[in-house]
Amino acid sequence: MRPSLPLAAAACFALAAPALAETPEPVSLAPDALLEPYYAALRHRVEMPVAGPNPALSSAAALTRIAFGSCNHQSAPQHMWAQIAAQQPQLFLMIGDNVYGDNGWDGDAGLGSLRRSYALQASHPEFRDFRAKVPMMATWDDHDFGFNDSGASFPFRRWGEALFESFWGSSDAVRARPGVYESTITGPEGRRVQVILLDTRFFRSDLKRMAWSKDRPPLGGYLPDDSASTTVLGEAQWAWLAQELAKPADLRIVVSSTQVLTTAHQFEGWTNFPAERTRLLDLLAGRAASGLVLLSGDRHAAGFYKVAHKGETMWELTSSSLNRPFGEDVEAATRREPDPSRVSKFFPVENYGLVEIDWKAKRLTITLKGNTSTTLASESFGW
Repeated sequence: MRPSLPLAAAACFALAAPALAETPEPVSLAPDALLEPYYAALRHRVEMPVAGPNPALSSAAALTRIAFGSCNHQSAPQHMWAQIAAQQPQLFLMIGDNVYGDNGWDGDAGLGSLRRSYALQASHPEFRDFRAKVPMMATWDDHDFGFNDSGASFPFRRWGEALFESFWGSSDAVRARPGVYESTITGPEGRRVQVILLDTRFFRSDLKRMAWSKDRPPLGGYLPDDSASTTVLGEAQWAWLAQELAKPADLRIVVSSTQVLTTAHQFEGWTNFPAERTRLLDLLAGRAASGLVLLSGDRHAAGFYKVAHKGETMWELTSSSLNRPFGEDVEAATRREPDPSRVSKFFPVENYGLVEIDWKAKRLTITLKGNTSTTLASESFGW
């Protein structure tokens, strides 16, 4: 549920009142900036959430198997962690909705429900055991960022960021800038893997909503918005991404919490911002020479996608959800969402993804696994 913005504004103005009383000129500050004194005090009163010990990923490691997943509810069964661990991944990527911190949120600026969600997730022995063995990297999506489908206008985003960085033990580079985007390059020359985790929440413009009607289409309620003022990543992150894509790497894994390639639905995704989507695909096509695969989540269903762009076939694997699937009927889900860019069925069941690298053949195998690690679908391609 969308929070009460008047409530947020009231809190902001209450904090700003002394400054406003002493300042003859109007003060123009974002709500999250006005709340900084409150959050500074809150840090000393509450226990900041921590996920627990996690082994560091060696910069020298030649990666051959990476697992990832999204949409993990802290109150749902945590059985998938043992399944993923059995695949012996060298790295696991949590790519959004890592907890559902907006569930039960009452509008408080301290995001108490998010803190409690993190604490519950950290308490699960299945998660703790997995995290103690497998290096992890993370980015967020709406339910561990703010309210459903939220973006830059979420008034408490800076505190949400502080909670995220505390829980996941974010790097100094991430903590030093707004947003949670991150990149790392691992492995020796000839086997260098660059993992780029985008932040599609902190800077994202508001979505353009479809007008209400009784006959609202079943595939979402948003309209594409190509206004010049809209953004997904924000200019600082766009500039950072261009620099990252210019670095030498042999394979790049680019993570977006929401889907990139498909334009077949009106739910959240890069399809909501056509000019930004084209900008991203152009930037990826112009990267320094390397292989490329896109990973995404969010949908509570999974599938493989590919599109041709500037002479290159780009692949995306969407994996969602770890423990919050929207159904069991694969055929019905596939029929419900026809999509020319999807090259698989649409799997609404519990799932996680694997990326396996054959360095000798320069081939990638991307695989969807179910909740007993049965292979749901797999694709292989070279670079």
